[in-house]
Amino acid sequence: MPFEFVQDCHSRSGCRVIRGLHYQDMRAPSAKLVRCTAGRILDVAVDLRVGSATFGKWFSIELNSENHTQLLIPVGFAHGFAALSEVCEVQYKQTGFYNPEAEGGIIWNDPDLDIVWPFRDPVLSKRDRNLMSLKQYRENPAFK
Repeated sequence: MPFEFVQDCHSRSGCRVIRGLHYQDMRAPSAKLVRCTAGRILDVAVDLRVGSATFGKWFSIELNSENHTQLLIPVGFAHGFAALSEVCEVQYKQTGFYNPEAEGGIIWNDPDLDIVWPFRDPVLSKRDRNLMSLKQYRENPAFK
């Protein structure tokens, strides 16, 4: 792959947890290579590159410990996932280091995205409950 990964991350979640949709802006851009090493997740990527033909479009795929599938999330995309099993472990490599000042996100249930999640009443962190809408993102986009 034409990437140099500089950071490895590990996330553990219980059933019905949704994490995301997160991104790092151009102050600390980072692509991610995501895999699920225990359990099952629905992994989601959303194109946030204003002007792109696929801006605001999303893609999802089930990643699990049996199919060994990985998903590459390019710079300019938000990433999130839903935990489908009692416990899941997600590991991902990043091309940039995590920088909290460059962090942003779009709310998981934004009606303009209309993502088909596996449940409507997820467990969310306080941070993920308060992410912006796609309309708010358009007012000051991170990726042009």
